Amino acid sequence: MSETTSTPAAPTPVVAPPGLVNIQVDGKWVQVPKGTRVIEAVSKHGTYVPRYCYHPKLSAPGNCRMCLIEMGSPKMGPDRKPILDAAGYPEIAWMPRPQICCSTDVSEGMGYRSQSPLVDECRKGVMEFLLINHPLDCPICDQAGECRLQEFSVEFGRGESRFIEEKVKKPKKVELGPRITLDDERCIMCSRCIRFSKEIAHDDVLGFTQRGSHTVLTAYPGRKFDNNYSLNTVDICPVGALTSNDFRFKMRVWFLKETKSFCTSCGTGCNTTIGSRENVIYRQTPRENNDVNEVWMCDHGRLNFHYLQDAKRLTQPLLRLPDGRSEEVSMAEAVREAAAQLRHFKGEEIGLLASGRMTNEELFLAAKLKRILGIEHYDIVGRPQQPDDILVSDDGNPNTRGAQLFKLTGESPGRFAPVVASKVNDGVLKALICLGEDAASIGAKPEALQKLSSLIVLDLLPNASTAAATVVLPGAAFAEKRGSMINVKGRLQRLNQAIRLPGNAGDDWEILRDLIAALDGGNGIYTIEDLFQQMAAEHPQFAGLSLSKIGDLGVPLP
Repeated sequence: MSETTSTPAAPTPVVAPPGLVNIQVDGKWVQVPKGTRVIEAVSKHGTYVPRYCYHPKLSAPGNCRMCLIEMGSPKMGPDRKPILDAAGYPEIAWMPRPQICCSTDVSEGMGYRSQSPLVDECRKGVMEFLLINHPLDCPICDQAGECRLQEFSVEFGRGESRFIEEKVKKPKKVELGPRITLDDERCIMCSRCIRFSKEIAHDDVLGFTQRGSHTVLTAYPGRKFDNNYSLNTVDICPVGALTSNDFRFKMRVWFLKETKSFCTSCGTGCNTTIGSRENVIYRQTPRENNDVNEVWMCDHGRLNFHYLQDAKRLTQPLLRLPDGRSEEVSMAEAVREAAAQLRHFKGEEIGLLASGRMTNEELFLAAKLKRILGIEHYDIVGRPQQPDDILVSDDGNPNTRGAQLFKLTGESPGRFAPVVASKVNDGVLKALICLGEDAASIGAKPEALQKLSSLIVLDLLPNASTAAATVVLPGAAFAEKRGSMINVKGRLQRLNQAIRLPGNAGDDWEILRDLIAALDGGNGIYTIEDLFQQMAAEHPQFAGLSLSKIGDLGVPLP
């Protein structure tokens, strides 16, 4: 009787679920979505792959070569089918040369090595070439502390230079545009700025000229790099070649306190990071939120914070005396006087100008004030503007949706504001409350404002309304308070306080709370979270939420 030998069963190939592919990263098999860039997959499942030219929101030219790694494809048998290991995964046939991983997508059965002697040697070689002509000006470079060239030279470089020849000299302090200065000696020709201008800003104005070591970045002849998104190139420049004229040499970045917030210059609400030190804001940069602004923001919104440090900023409550002079008083006294003045009038004699720049919490209290006083003539000031099909909204107010929710304006925001102004001019209104708005901007005449028996103004800077006001209440700017707003897409987002209030100015919601209490009694609101909870109790859109639960990226409202 002969013995029979059993043939071992062939390994069963591992099949990835629909939409995923099997890849090997540094010896480990993982499943990633189809269409994932190799550089992203390897950085997530292996070790971080350094890069200069690659940016996830731009096309990938593959010109810096910093992302070289080892790649391999499935080893094929005589039957042209992958040879499988015992676990059912294909054996890898490694390519003899390293490959860039920024410009290719993952594919089934591929292998990738982000760490190996060959990869390490390639990175050292690339870094050495990039540093050959780079100036040694790190101590005076604005990019210090955020420079990828510094970081990668330490992590992946040789630590010393073998270059003894004279470095190539290039133009320095070149005004590419009104907001951008170029130091071409620092440029490593990653082309991020060129691709951003063409692909995102739709302003194909930048390019390289000359050849070899003498290649320089420039704007096309007769053109200026002056589009409304130019400062984004400072964010994405991995070195100190492009610098912001507004921030240049103002502050070392490691001294800045960073506060997560969002831009209040229009209805988009781009997510931002506010950089401040010792109660002064030095810069505002975009923060990634793919549901709002991706990683970009317009130059106007980015730079729209200098008014917070304006020398004319209102910092002290004021009362107008019978002889026309203004007297400085405490905030409590100013609020009491405002309440005393408003008690003398009927609802049809009082006008209210709220603002689409107020937070939801402030608008909630403004609506409550309107009900208590029985105000019949009210609206916000509308700010329609030209959108740009990138980020700038057609609504210049950041919280029109909030004003509509609390019924302080209608379907056409600002439509009735000129009516309020005309009633002031005609003497129909005896009292007017301006919350963050100047009545003169919608047609109220300065002489008519002077004739009002009561003009209560809560604002930041002097204007025609504050000049005529019987009570001036200095308030808080967007970076000086906490609260929420709803952008044009219905997303609830949170402001965080980055700096303290100046002088004796007050937080707007606290001023409104105290004014309501002086008119109608206490309301038991002690913190902004208490106010949010009361607002949520009356408006189901906020049910289950709090300022803390909104999070750094906001939440869509039902």
